[in-house]
Amino acid sequence: MSDERTRAAVTVTGVVQGVGFRPFVYRTAVDNDLGGWVKNTGDAGVEIRLEGGREAIDSFLDRLRHDPPPLARVETVDVAWEEPADERDFEIVPSSDADGGSGTIPPDTAMCDACLEDMRDPDSRYHDYWATSCVDCGPRYTVIRSLPYDRPTTSMDAFPMCEACREEYEDPADRRYHAQTIACPDCGPSLELLDEDGNQLADDDETAIEAACDRLAGGDLVAIKGIGGAHLACDATDPDVVERLRERTGRPEKPFAVMAPDIESVESFASVSSAERDALTDTRRPVVLLEEDGDQRWLEAVSPGLHTVGVMLPYAGLHHLLFDHVGGPLVMTSANMPGTPMATTTEGILEDLGGVVDAALVHDREIVARCDDSVVRFAGGQRRFVRRSRGWVPQSVPRWPAVDGAGDADAPDVLALGAEFDATVALTQDDDVYPSQYIGDVDSPETLSYLTDTVAHLQELLGIDPGVVACDRHPDFLTTEQAKRYAERDGLEGPVAVQHHHAHAASLLAEHERERAVVVTADGTGYGPDGTIWGGEVLDATLEDYDRVGGLAPFRLPGGSAAVESPARILASLLDDPDRIDELLLERGVVDRPSDAATIRAQVEQEVNSPVTTSMGRALDVVSALLGVCSERTYEGEPAMKLEAAAAEGQSVDLSVPRTTVDGRPAVDPAALVGRLDAKRDERSTADLAATAQETLARGLADIAIEAATDRGVDAVGFTGGVAYNDAITRTVHERVRAAGLEWLSHEHLPPGDGGIAVGQATVATARWS
Repeated sequence: MSDERTRAAVTVTGVVQGVGFRPFVYRTAVDNDLGGWVKNTGDAGVEIRLEGGREAIDSFLDRLRHDPPPLARVETVDVAWEEPADERDFEIVPSSDADGGSGTIPPDTAMCDACLEDMRDPDSRYHDYWATSCVDCGPRYTVIRSLPYDRPTTSMDAFPMCEACREEYEDPADRRYHAQTIACPDCGPSLELLDEDGNQLADDDETAIEAACDRLAGGDLVAIKGIGGAHLACDATDPDVVERLRERTGRPEKPFAVMAPDIESVESFASVSSAERDALTDTRRPVVLLEEDGDQRWLEAVSPGLHTVGVMLPYAGLHHLLFDHVGGPLVMTSANMPGTPMATTTEGILEDLGGVVDAALVHDREIVARCDDSVVRFAGGQRRFVRRSRGWVPQSVPRWPAVDGAGDADAPDVLALGAEFDATVALTQDDDVYPSQYIGDVDSPETLSYLTDTVAHLQELLGIDPGVVACDRHPDFLTTEQAKRYAERDGLEGPVAVQHHHAHAASLLAEHERERAVVVTADGTGYGPDGTIWGGEVLDATLEDYDRVGGLAPFRLPGGSAAVESPARILASLLDDPDRIDELLLERGVVDRPSDAATIRAQVEQEVNSPVTTSMGRALDVVSALLGVCSERTYEGEPAMKLEAAAAEGQSVDLSVPRTTVDGRPAVDPAALVGRLDAKRDERSTADLAATAQETLARGLADIAIEAATDRGVDAVGFTGGVAYNDAITRTVHERVRAAGLEWLSHEHLPPGDGGIAVGQATVATARWS
């Protein structure tokens, strides 16, 4: 190839501002002996001019496309060839907007290898300094107050740069060039260790970390203020200490995430596939749900009754320094009491967790935006978001249906408030949707306040002025009431009320940019327009509407919410034998006397305080109670999760799917299934019966969906809802759909559970506007 001098005009779009892209371009151009310049553009892109040999320019472009900075996301690279202009030097020129760009905010990411190496190097001025970062790593979303992304608009403005940091910050050849969170021991944030009353135990970084680790080794519970909030930490390998954490936080059975120092440590107690390894070591460092592998007694204390454990690797400098003194895994769970958001301030830690923590390791950098850890799980061989939060927020996903013409004044942006549990919000902007970080269960004033603060922060950062508000159709959700307030106070159209399971299906359609599919939507609770509680539905879904074409046959929840908390009560609705019902209710500890069992049966018979449901989640819960796996729910999803753990050890029995018809629609009959399982209780193990229940329900719903798709000429079947986290159920539905020759749709970029609801609501609102 000729190396005659030429010139290329390059335009790059994607996440390319505020992520160290220009200094990366500068260094790459200099390495290839190219002249020219680079600048940010007003539309969040980057313009580059390259002058030199064609081979050198091609080498530059190859690296640009395939090896960009860790936080960048290159979407398009347009190249136009021009006549040389005799530019021999390369420079970063003033941009169309202030440094850092206008509309792209990178998420928080783990400390990069280069900064970690600096922290480990005794000759580096960053040696043992926990808060060092560069353009490739560190806090972003959690420290930004407003745009443009520059140091004065972040919480780092409280830490003026020293001369040495300023020199690196202004050097285009340095990877800390315009790194807004640059800091060193002389000018950056600092640590201190406090006791439970706020008294100072250590006031410099090194002694604070060492003293905190001594506390952890001694069995104390220590709050650790991190990037997006605080963790409650303790020795994960000491069951007595973990039990003390449970008692103090009121979490008797809920699984705790653990942080391990490295992959080798993780592999000593969990099975790690290559895909899971990649997820663990990804720069975003999510919590990954892994199957337990080993007989360590401490795993049962951390994840009672489950076959999985949530694991993450260190992602902040502070974590790496902690593991210099602590050898084994640490529990790292969100620092909050049930019903309240995670603490983000020293005052909040001491006030909200008084009587819980024995000490608090805190720093003086403000957390502007709370952001919980992301959680992923591999189900059916694919990654599923359980929680899409730190590391991904505020990255957008494509809006569907696409808006004709970015910035079209006739296309209103949408604010969607999600549902009630595991909530996120979402905001649209032209052809993008911005899902928020995990907010939690919006069933208290504190969490509702967190939701409204998140909406305001995202609107400010992204410059979004929504014209429509969308919400769940449930009239009693706090998010529904808040949507009405937004409509009345801010003059937004709506609220656009979206049925819960339609929102689930719409989020799946949006991910795959499809107009229609038959979708199995299986979860715990959703408000049905017929006044019943939906949760095991097969929908012929479009973006605007849906047709309920099948699902589970209805059954009753005697006692309403009491049946959710004690799912053995549901047996009174599903078994025909009164004596067997009374026996099971007594055995499972639901009642103390036969007369109390008779009262529960009477509730069903007389249809008193016994709402009707088609919930797949409740069906799995009642099977869990029937088999003696879990009869009392202490956290969301517990009975079904423990049923899955039991089923992982069993083999499914070949059981025909019990089918019936409800209002002319095919339905799987939970009552017949429960009766057949109970009849086999003396023939097969609990594990086998648990596996059979999951497989039978999955086959039944999959086959109804396949039949509906075939009859209606629809070429794709999808699976969404909280039950889609179940690996065995997902695999069964997937296999049957593919065997039928239909396209399979599942979530890749959004949570199947309620964390994806807001995007579904925004999708429906957009489609109905269109």
